[in-house]
Amino acid sequence: MRGRLPTNRGPVLLAVVVLAVVVGAGLLLARQLTRPVAAAIALPLRTVATVPLPGHDSRFDYEALDDAGHRLFIDHMGDGTMLELDTGTDQVVATVDGLPSVTGVVVVPALHRVFASVAGAGQVVMVDEASGRVLARAPAGRFPDGLAYVPSTNEVWVSDEDGGVETVLDAATGQQVATVPLGGEAGNVRYDPGADRVLVDVQTRDQVAVLDPRTRAVTRRVPVPGCDHDHGLLVAAGRAFVGCDGNNELVILALPGLTPLGHLDVGEGPDVLAFDAARRLLYVAAESGVVTTVDTGVAAGRVTGRARFAGNAHVVAVDPATGRGYFPVPDAGHGRPGLLVTAPLVAPRRGS
Repeated sequence: MRGRLPTNRGPVLLAVVVLAVVVGAGLLLARQLTRPVAAAIALPLRTVATVPLPGHDSRFDYEALDDAGHRLFIDHMGDGTMLELDTGTDQVVATVDGLPSVTGVVVVPALHRVFASVAGAGQVVMVDEASGRVLARAPAGRFPDGLAYVPSTNEVWVSDEDGGVETVLDAATGQQVATVPLGGEAGNVRYDPGADRVLVDVQTRDQVAVLDPRTRAVTRRVPVPGCDHDHGLLVAAGRAFVGCDGNNELVILALPGLTPLGHLDVGEGPDVLAFDAARRLLYVAAESGVVTTVDTGVAAGRVTGRARFAGNAHVVAVDPATGRGYFPVPDAGHGRPGLLVTAPLVAPRRGS
């Protein structure tokens, strides 16, 4: 327990602290106001359906798609539930309860398993994809968040954001087998199949850590130039796409060397990234509700759309077969949560 301040000094110190907070907030606000806002560009999308979702108008977090099984798993973080939606009928077919502050989710169709980070309990749960039954729970640190499946070792890697480590689970049993320190706050984690390695954002260092999944060792640390607080991460189309929520940038790195190709302005608070391979279209969903679309046919990327899509539309998944986008939002109308479903206005590319 921290000791109390002496009674004759407490008010003075309190006043100093309050003044410092006010000045700091003013400086931050001034910096935000002087930073130019990226111009809006019409999105190459149209909304084709609004699907009502159960629960309250509270925050959603990640979602994961089993496109072959026509199942979408949506973490309703504020409600502590994971929803399972049939993408063929756009109907919720199951709800997994008892997951306080559920954050990350990844589906492994080959195992018929879904793994979800339950930040409120410091756990990861393993769920049967068919029945929605929780099969296992494992400790996963202070704030487990993003997850990635590593097929070469049949493991699930989980970013403990506050703990600064990767927690490694056996995907067959759902139990923890290792922890890997990162030396900084853990952002998103992704598997790079081309090099059989794991990439992790280290947010407080503005780095991408490269890890060998077999030795579970950090083999390299790569700085992300022009990035403040790298949180979002996606591996696709021979590149690593890094979302920087401290300065609202998307940094593009070439694989395998992770050499910088360029950076693009995106919406305030970029969070979840998704990729439509058939159209070479990258989606960047931001906490501000601004969605940015990027043409990845250009090596350094080219912004094709950037506009406010919906309040708190910071989560997106894309069906690779249809190109339909799925955006769960707390208020899809009349203060009720819903899933906004979009169709692209971009045709598939030849040779995709």
